[in-house]
Amino acid sequence: MKVAEKRWIRFRIYVIAVFFLLGFGAIFARAYQLQVVEKDYLRGTAENGIIGTAQLPPDRGIIYDREGNELALSVQVGSVFAHPRQIKDKTAAARHLSRILNEKEANILKILSGTRPFEWVKRKIPPDQAQQVAELKIDGLGVTAESRRYYPGRETGAHLIGFAGTDNQGLEGLEKQYDVPLKGPPRQMVWMRDALGRPFAINKPVPSGQGMHHLILTIDKDIQYKAQEALEAAVTKSRATGGHCLVLDPETGEILAMAVVPGFNPNLFSKCNPDQWRNRVLTDLFEPGSTLKAFLLSASLEESVVTPLSEFYCEQGKYSVGGRVVHDTHKYGRMTVADIVIHSSNIGAIKIGQKLGYAKFSDYLKRFGFSQKTGIDILGEREGFVRSPKHARPIDQATVYFGQGMTTTSLQLAMAMGAIANGGNLMRPFVVKKIVDESGRVVEETSPKVVRRVISERTAKTVTRILEGVAGSEGTAKRAAIDGFKVAGKTGTSQKVDPDTKLYSKSKYVATFVGFVPSDRPRLLISVSIDEPKGMVYGGLVAGPVFREIGSWALNHLMVNPQPGLPTVAEASVGKVSRDISQEAAKRPESPEVKQLAEDLMKGFLPDFKGMGMREVLKRGRSLGLKVCLEGSGLAVAQDPEAGSPLETIGTVTVSFNPPGPS
Repeated sequence: MKVAEKRWIRFRIYVIAVFFLLGFGAIFARAYQLQVVEKDYLRGTAENGIIGTAQLPPDRGIIYDREGNELALSVQVGSVFAHPRQIKDKTAAARHLSRILNEKEANILKILSGTRPFEWVKRKIPPDQAQQVAELKIDGLGVTAESRRYYPGRETGAHLIGFAGTDNQGLEGLEKQYDVPLKGPPRQMVWMRDALGRPFAINKPVPSGQGMHHLILTIDKDIQYKAQEALEAAVTKSRATGGHCLVLDPETGEILAMAVVPGFNPNLFSKCNPDQWRNRVLTDLFEPGSTLKAFLLSASLEESVVTPLSEFYCEQGKYSVGGRVVHDTHKYGRMTVADIVIHSSNIGAIKIGQKLGYAKFSDYLKRFGFSQKTGIDILGEREGFVRSPKHARPIDQATVYFGQGMTTTSLQLAMAMGAIANGGNLMRPFVVKKIVDESGRVVEETSPKVVRRVISERTAKTVTRILEGVAGSEGTAKRAAIDGFKVAGKTGTSQKVDPDTKLYSKSKYVATFVGFVPSDRPRLLISVSIDEPKGMVYGGLVAGPVFREIGSWALNHLMVNPQPGLPTVAEASVGKVSRDISQEAAKRPESPEVKQLAEDLMKGFLPDFKGMGMREVLKRGRSLGLKVCLEGSGLAVAQDPEAGSPLETIGTVTVSFNPPGPS
């Protein structure tokens, strides 16, 4: 290449570079002028062009169930606003808006006649209405996009989820409890005019450092729907005033469903009575009735004051305590502890309680979580009440043994029964499993937490075996039995206090059943309470079928296989077992199921040697690792310790014998 050509190319490069430098210099100079030199002037000009501003509600995060189904989300809707000073013909504008928005013309005219620079006319309207308002093209009227909370499940889970208000603020339930993490950054709408006087709006976020999060719950949407459906049907059928149902995993404390009747639609919450918003599972206190006998049994066995086969005389249905007479539904004579629980004898419960002692029992009630909040992550939980020993009269103590004279919530009752189901641990209940940010990163996660150990695993298993009899053929909850599964639970029918007379009502009851299934490997614990049923008022008849319907459906939904060959309703009962061991049982034939239940129940406990010969007593005693002392001759008639005592506390057993025949 010639030298002249090289010089020409170099010259062109220099010329282009100079043009670029001049261009960048002009840009920087103009930016400096606008940003620094004329900053105050331009700010004033811009502010003079602002017609008005309005704070817009922030978006909210989504609430999901455990499977990722949306339970609460935000949808975009339109809102109509006005700048009254800019509207020339306010009467005509009000007339048009009244026709589109279905509002009174006088009310709209009052808004348009206001003196403030900015007014909301109607917020969060359907898209078709927003479109019609926009087509009016009236100066001073506008439509902006806002987010509105929407609940696709409507009544399903409404009391648990709660709802958000017009400004997307949480007002009830989880929406209120987790209002801060659910809220996104605030937004602002600025209404301005351009250089030609044409109005326009800017919708922009306000920097706040606040991020929006989503909730992932432990709730199963399908189980929640089934619980709500079954509960509503039961309340309608029994002509009750209401009811509540709780489904949870007793091993972890995760809430799977929380249903309340009467229900409400959170999308239309303002049209419902505020009383319908109340989450009765947490807020309503009631007397648990005979469901408390499960915990009396647990405490008495744990303290070794009774065994499943200890006998008490139940006074033929009438017993005087503290100047009052307590009645049983039926006239019972001598009954074992197991019989007392299965047949729900109040008098038998009093006698068990008197042997345990009220101070000890009230301590166990507190250990089971009664009279204190469970710590669940939902607002509105109440504590309940258990009378202290120093303030409890003899009649007060007696009534608590069968569940009257104290109060609890459904949640407390369910968690206490869960401690029996899972082997003795009281768990903390929870409904929010995870909090995640907009990218899906886990911000906070809840893990199962053991509050305390209440009873030993051995006691829990024994109580479970006895509670299985409640859903057996002789129990009070035959209608709670589920085909192919072992069910354990307890019924309760408690009188309500009349607010006028301050005495127990003779017509108002709370019918309850709380139980778990499968009893040998629990997957579900279900508590059902029906408030003021008419006609049939007993827990086994009113609440038991709801347990069966929800439990059967949920087990199938969770793909829990039934046990092949398991009877539809357990024919064996612990009541028969106790009579089998006594001499009375020899008068009637025994079924294989009864004998098997007797053997299962007595595992880990001292057997009854009565009626055995000396050789058999020695053989069985030594096979259990016991030192056996024999007194007399003939057949065994007495023993110390008594039958049913825990083997782990026994080293020596003394057995007395008498020759057969009349004494």
